[in-house]
Amino acid sequence: MTNLSELDLQNLRHLIGGYDTTHCKLTEYAECATDSNVKQFFEKGAKSAMDNKQQLMKFLQ
Repeated sequence: MTNLSELDLQNLRHLIGGYDTTHCKLTEYAECATDSNVKQFFEKGAKSAMDNKQQLMKFLQ
C-alpha cells in the first residue's frame, strides 16, 4: 500500500462511500424503471459508480 496520510484515507473513504451509495440508488432506480431507455441509463450510471469505487479501492491494497 502506498503511504497515505490520514486525510487521504478519510477522503478515500468518503469518495468510496459516495460511489457505493450512488451505485445502490441507481441500481434501485433501474429496477423500478419501466421504460427501457431510462432503465439502461440508470444501469449505465450504476456500473460507472461501481467501476469508480473499485478503482479507488485499489489505493487501499
